[in-house]
Parts: sequence; C-alpha cells; structure tokens
Amino acid sequence: MNKRQIFKTLAGVLGLTLSLAAPATAQMTIRYAHVGSEGDIQHWYAEEFAKRVEKRTEGRIKIQVFPNSQLGGASETIDGVRSGAIPMAHHEFGSLTRLLPEIGAFAAPFIYRDGTHAMAATDPNRSEVMKEVSDRLVKQANIRVIGRLYRGARQMTAKMAIYSPVDLKDKRFRGVPLPLWTTMIKGMGAIPTPVEVAELPTALMTGMVIGQENPLTMINANKLYEVQSHAMLTSHMQNVLPVFINERTWQSVPEKDRAILGKVAAEVGEETLKLGLEAEVKLIDELKKKGMTFITEKEGLKVDEFRKSVNAQVNADFPSWKPLMERIAAVQ
Repeated sequence: MNKRQIFKTLAGVLGLTLSLAAPATAQMTIRYAHVGSEGDIQHWYAEEFAKRVEKRTEGRIKIQVFPNSQLGGASETIDGVRSGAIPMAHHEFGSLTRLLPEIGAFAAPFIYRDGTHAMAATDPNRSEVMKEVSDRLVKQANIRVIGRLYRGARQMTAKMAIYSPVDLKDKRFRGVPLPLWTTMIKGMGAIPTPVEVAELPTALMTGMVIGQENPLTMINANKLYEVQSHAMLTSHMQNVLPVFINERTWQSVPEKDRAILGKVAAEVGEETLKLGLEAEVKLIDELKKKGMTFITEKEGLKVDEFRKSVNAQVNADFPSWKPLMERIAAVQ
C-alpha cells in the first residue's frame, strides 16, 4: 500500500469515527395552517411560535406557517389535521364541533367575563375542563389541543347603525361557516349567511351581506373599514382560538421537544392576551380616524337584548352544552 492509499484509508476511518461520535441532529418540519391574514394577530402568533420553537429546539423542529387559507378553509383545515395531511393548525373551537360537538361550548357567546377569564378557561395545561375535553378530542378525532391564542372581543360591523336585534330583522348578516355562528346570527335577529373569511370583503362590498362580526384586529388588518361604516361594541365573544396538532405528529416528536412546543404555545398565547387588550383600545381611535362610527351602550346599543336573544337561541340549538357551559363560566 503506497503512502497515498494509507492516508486515504486513515482519512476514511477518521471521518467514520467523527460521524459516530457526533451524529447529525435529527430535524422535523411541521406544517402549520391558519385562515388569518398576515396582518392579523393570529398570524403574529403562528410566526412567533415558529421562531421560538426552532430556536429552543436548536433547529430540531421547524414550523412552516401557511396563513390566509393557503391550505384550505375551516373545513379543509380541520379534516387535514385529523388525517395528518396538515400536521398543525389553529381555528375556532366551533370548527371542531363536527368532531366533538361539546367542544363548541368554549366558543359560546357571552360565556366569558373578559379576555383573561377566556384564556384561563381554555388553558390546556391548567383548566381541568379544557384538559378533559382535549383528552376526548384525542380519543375521538386524533387531534390534541396544545395551546390557545387571544384575538380580542368580537364586535359587530355594518353599513348602518345597529342598536338591537330588531334592527337586523330580515337582513343578511355574515357568519363563520359553522353551526354555532348560524345559531348566534339567528339569535342576533338576522338571516345567517355563511361566508369564508377570504371572500368576506367582496361579500360586504357587493351587498351580499350588510354586516359581519370579528375582533377589531381583524377588521383593521382586512381593511373592512373600507366597506363598513359602523362598529357596534357588543363584545359578544371573547375570541380565543385553540392551537391543535395531529396526535400521530405529536407522538412522533421527542418528549423533550413536546415539552418545548407546549411551553412556547402557552407563552406566546399569554402574550397575545396582552397585545390583544392593548390593541382593542388603540384600534378604536385608529378606526375612527379611518371613518368608522362606534356605537356603545352610551349611544343606545342594547347589549342585554342581544345577550338574552342569543343565549335563548344557543340553549335551544345546543341544549346538551349547558352543564359544560356552567363549568366553563365558573373557572376563576
């Protein structure tokens, strides 16, 4: 064996030794879908979650975010996470009712005292009622809730002033394409008209619907002030979105990295509460400058009439939710 062959052999042995001593770090990429626009606080959550997970797992876990319904609307997203075609997502609790009907109680109108209460009741790590329901979701649908985020209180907007359910009689009003929203819009006195969020600006512009309801962050991010003149501060929902993952994907993540995912989900979720509450105050002034007129109880908005009418419709359409709703409302 000549010197060249000897050196080549030694280099190969040395390379093998180094590779055995320092194995390559395993990497996993998890696709994360949501329907929100890039300017919405829910997209901030997804992006921030992705950045922190990659950093804290030292690159072992990478989260690839797909906003703005890129992987489909609400139904496609839920079906995708259930099958594993979409590993991870966030959306309304109401969107999960096809898989576990009672989970929709966490999105029931007028159930929470405020945003802090809503986040406490939906915490998958500390809320006993949330943990119980999440465990049932795993067993029945192969989906696990690992976090939640706060988008703010949902408010009504319209092309006119609305003061009570009487003002919405025989008027087409947009609702999220989910049964709970159909119930709620009906309770508000209007004709429920399901429209996907990506199609909402066009539906408002063309007069297909005269109004809609969403957090102020979404109303501003999607420039709905260009097609809506009035905002009614009903705060009928504290909009908390569950963050969920396909169970097989979850179990394929190493235990130490699952702990990181859960911790980051909780941490960034709490930050959305702070950001959401701050944004609600600032956005009222900002949207006023953009031409919107705000109507509160001071201006004659009859929130109690909306509450009474909507609650009656929810109790009629979802009678089995009552015990669960009482437990959720009692969370401190």
